[in-house]
Amino acid sequence: MDRLRVGILFGGRSEEHRVSVKSAREVAKHLDARRYEPFYVGITQDGAWRLCRGPHVGWEHDGARPAVLSPDRSVHGLEVQDRHGRVATVHLDVVLPVLHGRQGEDGAIQGLLDLSGIPYAGCDIQSSALCMDKSLAYTVVGSAGVATPVFRTVTRDELLDPGLFAYPVFVKPARSGSSFGVGRVDREGDLSAAVEAARRYDSKVLIEEAVVGSEVGCAILGYSSDLVVGEVDQVRLSHGFFRIHQESEPEHGSENSTVVVPADISRRARARVRQTALAVYRALGCRGLARVDMFLTSDGGVVLNEVNTLPGLTSYSRFPRMMAAAGLTLGDLIDRVVSDALDGAGR
Repeated sequence: MDRLRVGILFGGRSEEHRVSVKSAREVAKHLDARRYEPFYVGITQDGAWRLCRGPHVGWEHDGARPAVLSPDRSVHGLEVQDRHGRVATVHLDVVLPVLHGRQGEDGAIQGLLDLSGIPYAGCDIQSSALCMDKSLAYTVVGSAGVATPVFRTVTRDELLDPGLFAYPVFVKPARSGSSFGVGRVDREGDLSAAVEAARRYDSKVLIEEAVVGSEVGCAILGYSSDLVVGEVDQVRLSHGFFRIHQESEPEHGSENSTVVVPADISRRARARVRQTALAVYRALGCRGLARVDMFLTSDGGVVLNEVNTLPGLTSYSRFPRMMAAAGLTLGDLIDRVVSDALDGAGR
């Protein structure tokens, strides 16, 4: 039987470039070579695409060749340039984007893949864009009856009245990944500086009142009619608030937290978290895979925090750990998302 030709995109221009490369390394370790023929396409931090041997250290210089994903549906794959400037085409059956943050989870790469006609894993343009913009995600799930933080958005150069908020608040770039640009503000006088820090990553800034509760998450895999729900996890903090991927060594995970799988909560609370995650996933039109992060309050309420549509797949990442606790290895997970992408192409 011929192997499926799988394009694996990694790297990218976002702040999460290094984590994406490490996620791709885990995928490479667990990809079944009997079923798949991988074509690794690394995107440099400058935005250059390179067909390479794999996401190892120094991939950009180890025989990597310029490549682009053609929007021409008759090509259905890559156009690759050799050292003599000649261009050859590489057919792809399916694409697995292992990209995090801007231009990976926001609908940009999904739009290019839709133009190319190549099936791809993960959310489509609409759900990717919705989930990436936290204010839009809050608005949509709020209309579906899911609790969200009290929030307000601030656009570029908009004048801000610090007296409008009940402190503490969290200030976040509305459309950015991980903890980049996120700050906690405990008094009015510090709000403007936090907004300016967030504007380094996005012109649209979200200010939300802090939710008192335990941070929990739920991994979901598949389409609305056939979903696999992972075990619920819980974030335990040593100090501060949960920060990930912006520390001195971001590829090693958070420096101030431990993630517990399964979460140390009651069976009833676990069921409520999973039900809320499913409601969020469906309301935002997610498909393929997503990790829904929430707060569990002391009275048993569940409040949405954010949705990651291409969650990390590193050895320490939450999504694969939650799925492993539910009995799904990373190899099984890859099989499922690839199969769903091919099946979904006809839907």
